[in-house]
Amino acid sequence: MSWLSRLRSSLSRARESFAAVTRLGRPERPLTPEFWDELEETLILADFGVPATQKIITGLQTVARQEEWKTADQPIARFRKDVERFLTLPGAQLRLDERPAVMLIVGVNGSGKTTTIGKLAARLRKERKRVLLVAADTFRAAATEQLAVWAERSDASVVRGNEGADPASVVFDGVAAAKARGVDVVLIDTAGRLQTKTNLMEELKKMRRVIERELGEPPAETLLVVDGTNGQNAISQAKLFHAATELTGIVITKLDSTAKGGVLVAIVDELEIPIKFVGLGEGSDDLRPFVPAEFIDALFEDEQNARPLAQSRESVI
Repeated sequence: MSWLSRLRSSLSRARESFAAVTRLGRPERPLTPEFWDELEETLILADFGVPATQKIITGLQTVARQEEWKTADQPIARFRKDVERFLTLPGAQLRLDERPAVMLIVGVNGSGKTTTIGKLAARLRKERKRVLLVAADTFRAAATEQLAVWAERSDASVVRGNEGADPASVVFDGVAAAKARGVDVVLIDTAGRLQTKTNLMEELKKMRRVIERELGEPPAETLLVVDGTNGQNAISQAKLFHAATELTGIVITKLDSTAKGGVLVAIVDELEIPIKFVGLGEGSDDLRPFVPAEFIDALFEDEQNARPLAQSRESVI
């Protein structure tokens, strides 16, 4: 099965949510206050969140007045095009120019963080890059062992500390080893839970300071791994981690049949940070760069074949 076919299959729940939006756009339906209320409710139910939904509705209403739209199919067609534009942000490519390029991977436990690191390692090794994994989640022995397994699978090196060791000291050892061995990319696994959120964020800030001190610059990438099935909880997680670590990108995992899809738009709207990868399964090839056009094709497959999208001057979202 091709990647696009798998993406379509995985987005079945999300496609249902977006189809509900599309069904509102019947060409015979006039633009009434009831239409806008239904569109707002439908977007919120699809996990767009209240702030992003209000921005979308306000933008569409503004253009509707300017262009004197009369029927419901016009704003819905515009919405579909704007979702793709909205999800297309600069900086979607990994920034790996420096050597070593250090990537700090953060997220709550259970989001798929360690597995994502393993998949990234496999991907980078296929590009013939020398990769070092750093097991800085010293509070979970299972995470360290899992990372070691991924290192063996991908033919990457691994640096680990003793259970309960200071994570920042393990990061220090990892960066030092990377410089000594001429490593191209360092992937750092981090804890997703300490006694309190404050402790967790302070620990992440400490690791970031160690990297800056040893390399003279912040991490090349700080990626947040988010479980796509968590809906609006994913947004609160993203805001919290961004405040502590200055995220450069998002990785959406578990984008399966239970994810509604709108949360991708909500996260981008909230943080203005690109989604860099999406994950659909457990295999080493199940992590791919996020391509907004593919995402939209998978969501609107049937409707796109049935009716062309309306032309628009610029994105209103």
